[in-house]
Amino acid sequence: MESPVRGLRDTSVIVLTLDTGEVYIIASLSSRTDTQVIYIDPTTGALCYNGKLGVDVFKYETEALNYITNGSQWLCKSITYARAILGYAALGNFGLLLVATKLTSSIPNLPGGGSVYTVTESQWIKISLQNPLPQGKGELKNVQELTELDVDGKHYFCETRDITRPFPSRMPLQKPDDEFVWNGWFSMPFKDIGLPQHCVTLLQGFAECRSFGSLGQLEGYVALTARRSRLHPGTRYLARGLNSCFSTGNEVECEQLVWVPKRAGQSVPFNTYVWRRGTIPIWWGAELKITAAEAEIYVSDRDPYKGSSQYYQRLSKRYDARNLDVGVGGSQNRKALVPIVCINLLRNGEGKSESILVQHFEESLDYIKSTRKLPYTRMHLINYDWHANIKLKGEQQTIEGLWKLLKGPTVTIGICEGDYLPSRQRVKDCRGEIIYNDDYEGAFCLRSHQNGVIRFNCADSLDRTNAASYFGSLQVFVEQCRRLGISLDSDLALGYQSMNNYGGYTAPLPPGWEKRSDAVTGKTYFIDHNTKTTTWMHPCPDKPWKRFDMTFEEFKRSTILSPVSQLADLFLLAGDIHATLYTGSKAMHSQILSIFNEDAGKFKQFSAAQNVKITLQRRYKNAIVDSSRQKQLEMFLGMRLFKHLPSIPIQPLNVLSRPSGFFLKPVANMFSNSDSGASLLSFKRKDLVWVCPQAADVVELFIYLGEPCHACQLLLTISHGADDTTYPATVDVRTGRCLDGLKLVVEGASIPQCESGTNLIIPLTGPISAEDMAVTGTGARLHGQDTPTISLLYDFEELEGELDFLTRVVALTFYPAVSGRSPMTLGEMEILGVSLPWKGVFTNEGHGKRLIELAKNSQKEINPILSSSDSNPFLGTSTNENVPPLVQQSASANLWVDLLTGEDTFSEPILQPERGNAVNEGSAVLDFLDQAVVEFRGAQDDHIHSSSQDLRPSDSSSQQYLTCLTSIAGPSVERKLDFTEAMKLEIERLRLNLSAAERDRALLSVGIDTATLNPNLLLDDSQMGRLCRVANNLALLGQASLEDKITAAIGLDNNDDDVIDFWNIAGIGESCSGGMCEVRAETKTPGTSSMVSVAGGSQSVLLCSQCEKKVCKVCCAGRGALLLPGYNSREFSNYNGVSSQSGSNRGCQDDVSSNRSVALDGVICKQCCHDIVLDALILDYVRVLISLRRSARVDGAALKALNQVVGSSLRDYLSERNQPSDCQRAVKVLRHFLNGEESLAEFPYACFLHSVETAADSAPFLSLLSPLNSGSQHSYWKAPSNTTSVEFVVVLGTLSDVSGVILLVSPCGYSAADVPTVQIYASNKIHKEERSCMGKWDVQSLIMSSSEFYGPEKLGTEDKVPRHVKFAFRNPIRCRIIWITLRLQRPGSSSVNFEKDFNLLSLDENPFAQVNRRASFGGSVGSDPCLHAKRILVVGSPVKKETGLTSAQGPDQMNFKSWLERAPQSNRFKVPIETERLMDNDLVLEQYLSPASPLLAGFRLDAFTAIKPRVTHSPSSDIHSKETSVKFLEDRHVSPAVLYIQVSYLQEPHGMVTIGEFRLPEAKAGTAMYFDFPRPISTRRISFKLLGDVAAFADDPTEQDDSSFWPLASGLSLSNRIKLYYCADPYELGKWATSLSAI
Repeated sequence: MESPVRGLRDTSVIVLTLDTGEVYIIASLSSRTDTQVIYIDPTTGALCYNGKLGVDVFKYETEALNYITNGSQWLCKSITYARAILGYAALGNFGLLLVATKLTSSIPNLPGGGSVYTVTESQWIKISLQNPLPQGKGELKNVQELTELDVDGKHYFCETRDITRPFPSRMPLQKPDDEFVWNGWFSMPFKDIGLPQHCVTLLQGFAECRSFGSLGQLEGYVALTARRSRLHPGTRYLARGLNSCFSTGNEVECEQLVWVPKRAGQSVPFNTYVWRRGTIPIWWGAELKITAAEAEIYVSDRDPYKGSSQYYQRLSKRYDARNLDVGVGGSQNRKALVPIVCINLLRNGEGKSESILVQHFEESLDYIKSTRKLPYTRMHLINYDWHANIKLKGEQQTIEGLWKLLKGPTVTIGICEGDYLPSRQRVKDCRGEIIYNDDYEGAFCLRSHQNGVIRFNCADSLDRTNAASYFGSLQVFVEQCRRLGISLDSDLALGYQSMNNYGGYTAPLPPGWEKRSDAVTGKTYFIDHNTKTTTWMHPCPDKPWKRFDMTFEEFKRSTILSPVSQLADLFLLAGDIHATLYTGSKAMHSQILSIFNEDAGKFKQFSAAQNVKITLQRRYKNAIVDSSRQKQLEMFLGMRLFKHLPSIPIQPLNVLSRPSGFFLKPVANMFSNSDSGASLLSFKRKDLVWVCPQAADVVELFIYLGEPCHACQLLLTISHGADDTTYPATVDVRTGRCLDGLKLVVEGASIPQCESGTNLIIPLTGPISAEDMAVTGTGARLHGQDTPTISLLYDFEELEGELDFLTRVVALTFYPAVSGRSPMTLGEMEILGVSLPWKGVFTNEGHGKRLIELAKNSQKEINPILSSSDSNPFLGTSTNENVPPLVQQSASANLWVDLLTGEDTFSEPILQPERGNAVNEGSAVLDFLDQAVVEFRGAQDDHIHSSSQDLRPSDSSSQQYLTCLTSIAGPSVERKLDFTEAMKLEIERLRLNLSAAERDRALLSVGIDTATLNPNLLLDDSQMGRLCRVANNLALLGQASLEDKITAAIGLDNNDDDVIDFWNIAGIGESCSGGMCEVRAETKTPGTSSMVSVAGGSQSVLLCSQCEKKVCKVCCAGRGALLLPGYNSREFSNYNGVSSQSGSNRGCQDDVSSNRSVALDGVICKQCCHDIVLDALILDYVRVLISLRRSARVDGAALKALNQVVGSSLRDYLSERNQPSDCQRAVKVLRHFLNGEESLAEFPYACFLHSVETAADSAPFLSLLSPLNSGSQHSYWKAPSNTTSVEFVVVLGTLSDVSGVILLVSPCGYSAADVPTVQIYASNKIHKEERSCMGKWDVQSLIMSSSEFYGPEKLGTEDKVPRHVKFAFRNPIRCRIIWITLRLQRPGSSSVNFEKDFNLLSLDENPFAQVNRRASFGGSVGSDPCLHAKRILVVGSPVKKETGLTSAQGPDQMNFKSWLERAPQSNRFKVPIETERLMDNDLVLEQYLSPASPLLAGFRLDAFTAIKPRVTHSPSSDIHSKETSVKFLEDRHVSPAVLYIQVSYLQEPHGMVTIGEFRLPEAKAGTAMYFDFPRPISTRRISFKLLGDVAAFADDPTEQDDSSFWPLASGLSLSNRIKLYYCADPYELGKWATSLSAI
């Protein structure tokens, strides 16, 4: 794409797919001079880009291409050449990349530069990923349907200018109007990697221009741009009228831009006119009936004008220009109102189906005016029955009538006029608004503005709307030309013609007048030779808007029709585009647009037949295809993904084991191989079979990750030869920051035998305390119960593993099925996890900037949500407060975090949304759907974070919990709790910040069985099934409502004032105190003291929308209940023995599949709600609190990691971040240090292999490797005073040629007592005996021998290079690990007087000042010598491309192939089953065998088809929105769901004996997995039981059985999924082997 402003080249995009399956995107933008390479991770689909020169940044495109292909394009499987990137998304097993392969410059050169391109041809590139994420058939089908979205010819963009707003936009390209951006979700991956401009801003609609003139000469350009709004996307019968986003279906903003071309350097005059088109802004719809000629129109019977005022408010805000013209003409030009004129073209005759809409349209405007919510907006409705007028009066008189109606509004609203000034030096001459930004060189001067807008509508905003808007815009077009000096007057009518410089017709000049053009600006001026004066104005100007008063024939005779035809052609094309997008067919009744043509009448008969054809096409499309097209649009916009793609994560995980990960210890191979196991971590060797040495009982691998992360998954590629038993059977996983701090996270995870090349995922939890496992394991079971109960509602006994974002080492221990039988084989292995945005942290950009803000907030505020420990534990708040009081901290009043240890100086309460019962009259609580942000007391953010991810409660929390229990169940807990009481007790537990283990420990201490309080055990199966179904649907509806809420906020101010939150759960002991409340649903229960009751005089009194009784806030149901009245009445039947009816609510949409969710206005009391609805609200609330606790743990772990890198200097660091020169200064300093080389040991790419002993008041040892501009200038690392030797083992980011090490001196400087000696080693392996010594240096001798370092350093300029000592190697060495040893002189080795010796490198100007060893963070003064340093830099050059992977050659290769092809000793054969029985909802399978059955060797299990949905509860706030999310880790990875198969068999006479529990990996649905028993068994009966987190799985929405109330996924059923097998040698079986059934 040519950019007339920024670049001299066209944008070029090359998508390269290598033979290995890896995909690269090579992008060369016209706005830049370099080329970027984006790598698509072949496992997860994540985009990878680090901005390193020579790796993913190149000067030329050919250089990048050669780097990827090694100079040979024969290695490429496919190459796609494109002109622009339109979007990308990683969708589970596939990545979808959308590129534009062919573009049309539809508006070649806008005033001021920049071109608008229409996508004429596009291509979806479907990338197969090896991620074995289980996905349902419906998800896979939806992914395929997304690739069928019609993009070509209907989408456009501008690469250099913002065109989402009327021309010229006041905003830069990087800040478009979200209402008109259609690929916002699809472009997010590029924004996340710091390349937002690489994906264009895509608009949907039409953009094209035409040139016009006369006598063969060019006079001007007219461009028609139509931007379709994305706020109510959809097809004809699925997106009509208003939705909950306050927008209408088929809403389009149209803009008509006219300008006069000028020579380079001259000003370009232009003017614009904007209008809107869309369906009627009320809640209405139409039901399509195949048998009827027309669809039946209906208007919602419940608040049909909900959102209408917000719709007009958005228009008024966008087109309000009242203040813009004040600076031009003074205050007298200030306009008082913003006019919005609606031209309604519907049929209004008696008996017409559309007349009901006309009536409601009028009533809606009257209603809005009566509310007085838009005091500065004047709305006016003009009804003009288009079809009736044409039928009665004909086309010409219909057009004339429209002109008469439009004249007043059009003249009043006006147009926008201005000039583009190519040089900003001339803006001083501008009389008007000045607009300029970095998108173009010059500036725009706007002399006048359009104030208000005209809006056209018919039923569909299609055919009639297009015709009427054309004839209205035609009058404006003639006036636009007149004001630009282009006359469209015909000499046939006016009797004169005059030529200007561009060959157009203008009014004649009086005698003695002459017209000339200014040589500088190109503007036309006039000379009066009679008076010898000049003027810019024509002496005989035409009458403005004169053609509004003409008849049709007069207009036709007096106007040059060539430009009119050009404009009509644009409207014809635009009409077809809008009709195709909305209905799937071209526009109808378009022949009227050609009415000015000579041959217009010849095509009327043809048009009638064409209209019949189009009608049939529309009927078919609307009835058959619309639902699929609706789904495509929603997925493309990132809407309703929880329904269409429920298992797809928001952010894909990253593969941290490549490309820079490596094995710390070489991996032995039975055959010769020189890469020491590196190929096991490389995607380029997918077919690799690594054969371990003979008879290895255990294989232990140590993987060093490329970046610190929280490890979430281990992905294994099964690899073996003909014998699949050679692959390991189990694996242990340990993780840690350093090699000496590994912790066990997975023990004995089963690895089934699968086909070679199968990918398996083993979920990794954080390290779990053995005590917590013991407590929750026993406390979860009732006395005498053998097996754990399935937690269907929520995980009552959730184990919380430690989260660590600084994990760097992963140790894998593989065990064979049978020791010593045969060598083990290994295949590719990958560690998937989540890294913190360290690059953004150090540069203060993107997600890293949000993490810094998170740290700021955590240091400013104590968690404000918990109730006071000194007050009643169930007290939500006093009646004079708006929010719950703080927990009084007894440990410390210090608000700062202990940044050394990473723990808070205060106890760490859990994040939770505010509750409705804790708010006084008139105050807003959670305001879930009308106030998307959850408010916390005193907090500025949605999160309250602690720096410790342990989230330990205060000492009194357990006692408070027990007090809550005794207040409900009595002092001796003699009363059994019901379901609601047990759930409220869980809410209090979460509010008190108690984990499940802490709760169990407290209960066991007083002899209470935890299982008696488990809500999962307090409902029978039928009740639980119905409750789960309702709660799950509530979660989806709540998510849909939040999506709509976020979308509705676009272009509007958020002014919500609701007093009832989404759940409104009453606290323990809280009840209605009567007063004016007529419902009194929450009354005191026997045995419960009402510690919290709302005083009748001060409570909010509301009105129930159902029974119309007065109700207090305590007796109100949560606002989420309004989502459920239209729910399937079958869900409400027989719950707690009560039946319920649910009536129809036509027009009140609550379907998750569309973006027309129910309007949540008003309140509903608890008496009008069914019990299952109230229980669903409380269940959903508990799930939300659990999720918020997980989020708080994640945020705490993120802050702890930040503290471990930046340290206790975080306070100073955050304040110093405001200095913009830090980064530039750091770059200059680093450039001086490196002297043309690179820094090789910079965090996060490099790190320490072992922990380093650190003083209590020191900066963390990781700060030694952090970038120069990170951390406080006064902080440094120091060792304990009693430590005389420290060894730093630095692992470099990649294999490098190291030339030396630089040690930055601490701010305190060295004294003669603490100057160390330095010894450096280098190696590629961790074994010390194999390392090479690079030298030993005495720092004191280096300093004393150089006058540059001798004595104290004097303060200099900011750009002065910090004091440092460089240890240069004699020759560069290629290595990955550097050992740096610092040693102090041993006591007694020299005589040192600490009171007299001066600091050799001190910043103190007095060279004889007392030696005061300052604490590294300004702590106490000490004089003991210690080891200390500011930074460690390793310099050299990285090996750009490591040595290629090699394989065995010669005889070893032949031996290797022979070994792989060796047949197994025995084969598997199916064991016949006499009968089998399914029990416990198909989670238990019993199989009965014949007495003659052979010994059972194992079983085959086909991977389950169930998925793990991302959305399991309604959102707590808008933190889940993509734009504002600071959530680093999804709930599914914080507490991963794991399944087990327990196998038991009948052993006479002992009964059923458990043979083992197999921890199941994740695999693609249907994958055959073979599990061998520890020993062959003989039995008549065998049982399989599915255990684990079965409730975390669900069926694909397209495969769900609505008739079943049981919440467990049918995809977990063991029916037809398990087969037994025995092993036998086929040669021994002889001829019978061919008749046996292999498995």
